[in-house]
Amino acid sequence: MAHTFHQHYYHLVWSTKERQPLILDEYKDRIFEFLGGSLRTLGCVSLQAGGMRDHIHILAGIPPKYAVSEIVRDIKVASSKWINASLPNTIGFSWQEGYGSFSVSTSQKNAVLHYILNQEKHHKIKSFRDEFIELLDLHEIEYDKNYLWR
Repeated sequence: MAHTFHQHYYHLVWSTKERQPLILDEYKDRIFEFLGGSLRTLGCVSLQAGGMRDHIHILAGIPPKYAVSEIVRDIKVASSKWINASLPNTIGFSWQEGYGSFSVSTSQKNAVLHYILNQEKHHKIKSFRDEFIELLDLHEIEYDKNYLWR
């Protein structure tokens, strides 16, 4: 075959440091737009970014030539610097150290898009902690509850 074809979607999730409500409502859209722009700058596709005051969700297409961990590291660093430098009342903003990365099949892409767009509604009945554990369980990822939130 003369060309390489791929489609790799990832549902990326991480929180603010210590899950503090640091994503202020007046800046949410700008932060999500910045995250999407950072992905595009790195050669990825940003399909949707959204979340709540203490965490974010991103649906992204990441080419196989990139390690997901490097992409997440780079957009977390860039966005943290940008938030602290550009947005009033955000001094000391930072993201948590870890993240969740969940593969998404093309058949589930629209369901994940819908899920990200409806975070406000979703979190009226479920905490971020419960949501994240549900994602880990759904994707059959092993974890130790004693160390999940350290």
